[in-house]
Amino acid sequence: MAPTLTGFPGNSRVRRVLAAAAMADVELEHDKSFTFKSDWRTEAFLRDHPMGYLPVLEDGELKLSESAAIAEYVASLGANQTILPADPKQRALVKQWMCTADQEIMIPTALTGYIFNNTVPYSKATFNGLMERLWKRLNSIEAYMLHRTFLVGERLTLADITIVTSLTNLFTSSIFDASSRAKVPNLVRLVETVIRHPKLALIFDNGNPQWTEVCPPYQAPAKEKPAAAEKAPKAEAAPKAPKAPKKKEEEEEEEEDLVPAEPKAKNPLDDLPKSAFNLEEWKRQYSNLDTRKEALPWFYEKFDKEGFSIWRVDFKYNDELTQTFMSNNLIGGFFNRLEASRKYLFGSMGVLGKTNDSIVTGTVICRGPDYKPVMDVAPDWESYEYKKIDLENPEDKAFFEAALAWDLEIDGKAWVDGKNFK
Repeated sequence: MAPTLTGFPGNSRVRRVLAAAAMADVELEHDKSFTFKSDWRTEAFLRDHPMGYLPVLEDGELKLSESAAIAEYVASLGANQTILPADPKQRALVKQWMCTADQEIMIPTALTGYIFNNTVPYSKATFNGLMERLWKRLNSIEAYMLHRTFLVGERLTLADITIVTSLTNLFTSSIFDASSRAKVPNLVRLVETVIRHPKLALIFDNGNPQWTEVCPPYQAPAKEKPAAAEKAPKAEAAPKAPKAPKKKEEEEEEEEDLVPAEPKAKNPLDDLPKSAFNLEEWKRQYSNLDTRKEALPWFYEKFDKEGFSIWRVDFKYNDELTQTFMSNNLIGGFFNRLEASRKYLFGSMGVLGKTNDSIVTGTVICRGPDYKPVMDVAPDWESYEYKKIDLENPEDKAFFEAALAWDLEIDGKAWVDGKNFK
């Protein structure tokens, strides 16, 4: 008889177990009869599962709680052992990410959601503290995934499933929308890779879950109106009672509002001599006009080579690139991390070649004579090589135009995809 999983349909922890079973080729019964409103904490249920929460698994005499433990047990039953590696070191790494998923993503997501939705009393200091902690963990995993397809090794494991189910829970929450996801493109890439796996797509809404696009504004709970009192003769006004001392979190919130914001540090690029070349206007021209026939002639007429510089940008580790769509996501992540330099930068980069034989290259236009003050705002800027482009040099000019038009081969490879930084 197949093990029976009991849990709410669509719940991220339930999906974690179902995904583990699917990847391990394990038959699993799923009892979906419970709903959030049903009275399922019966005496019989609590006798077998004293913690009193779902999901739970029953396999003969085994009564198991905690989705991570259930997923690990289910994965161990299957013939596909790549999901739970036999090598003890790899298996320990998988366990590490399973713990990270629960402790550093799932729990902070739940707590911030409770505060935001007024399930627990709202505290600005607590909410912001939890969000700061959550972002630190997400940024760490984002950097770790920069040059990786999966978290452990080169195959999908339980580590990816647990992290991804935690992230899908976050991506559908009221605290994380499209603008937040844009800051973690490597995590989004990991999620999309896992949920669109042929064995897992049905578990994850056919690989197209409904993620939050815009976070709703916080709504304070409505205050109850006092019952209307019967009219009575006007009494003499009673002396005012002294104000109750403010709660600590209220004091902290008010103090935070009273502290003046630190002045924004001035960027040295703002001190450069004014230039007649309008970078924002160039971005509009490039976006709206035919590149070779109209945009490039405009550029050559207006460009200020004293106030700006042009650079060829090449990814240093092209031999590590695999799927071209993943390489394109890499460019997107790089551009996202350049956001602080948006007013000083234009970029056009792409993926050329084919799967397992591609390169990432392109060009950037930077304010000032050097690329470093513009590009080093991105943590991964040193993963790229930079070579100054001289428009008087025919080869340099041909590369520059091809990098903008995406219509010629470079180094014998044709353009597959690309992104612009505008």
